[in-house]
Amino acid sequence: MTEKVEKKSNGTYPSVRGWGGVRNVVQRIERSQTIVANREAVAYSLLTMANTKITDIMEWDDQGNIQVKASSKIPEHALQAIKSIKVNERHDKDGGCVRTLDIELYDKVGVLRILAKASGLLDTAEESDKPSVIGINVKAPEVIDVEEIQQDNQ
Repeated sequence: MTEKVEKKSNGTYPSVRGWGGVRNVVQRIERSQTIVANREAVAYSLLTMANTKITDIMEWDDQGNIQVKASSKIPEHALQAIKSIKVNERHDKDGGCVRTLDIELYDKVGVLRILAKASGLLDTAEESDKPSVIGINVKAPEVIDVEEIQQDNQ
């Protein structure tokens, strides 16, 4: 059961006294309202991260020469998928400088997992038909009268 918490017209929240950690509850309510208000933007960002291909950021030829595209040529959706960029400089024994570029993208499988879970894609029809409470049969212990046993033995 989900309760909808709405802000009152005067800008205050309903009382959350007795919930323990009132400040924490109010912060969670504010965060969830922010996400709900921006859910389309959140969904768009996740979808763009999931749909970004490495060829949106770099290209290579038949000889294996890799060329990173200029930042102005990388589509906006691909820029959102970049987690970090690191430039490493190394000097060789001849005194020349060799630069390498490390580009790390967000975990595509993790993003797809979040999208699948949020959309209900992973919910199977079999699980949705199952009852949430399983019936439990309680059997009382068998009562044995000690006097009857003594009389039967005599």
